[in-house]
Amino acid sequence: MACRISELVLDCADPERLAAFWSEVLGYVELGREADGGIEIGPPGTGFGGPQPTLILSPGSDPRPGKLPLHIDVSATDRDQAAELERLLALGARPADVGQSGTENWHVLADPEGNEFCLLHTRIRPL
Repeated sequence: MACRISELVLDCADPERLAAFWSEVLGYVELGREADGGIEIGPPGTGFGGPQPTLILSPGSDPRPGKLPLHIDVSATDRDQAAELERLLALGARPADVGQSGTENWHVLADPEGNEFCLLHTRIRPL
């Protein structure tokens, strides 16, 4: 039996703001709150242990925005990449420059706290 990713934890200055942002981006809902102010979000009707990992936005006293050792890649499920890019920018994402050549078929973005993530070109089926 192999392991699989059950949750991703992102230290952040404002868990409320990032939980709202990532919930809209991923179509997630709030699953619970931790005593330290952390907020867990995940797929509606499934939650922890489902086919997709949950995301925990954890308050950190020293968040390091920018290049994370791990970043999130997202793919649109119900629209093309251009329409999804427009939606993400309207939610508060902004373009990020990590030295792209301009010929990539993905977009590098930053969430409201500056954490980088990529919008991939390939559209995938929803679960």
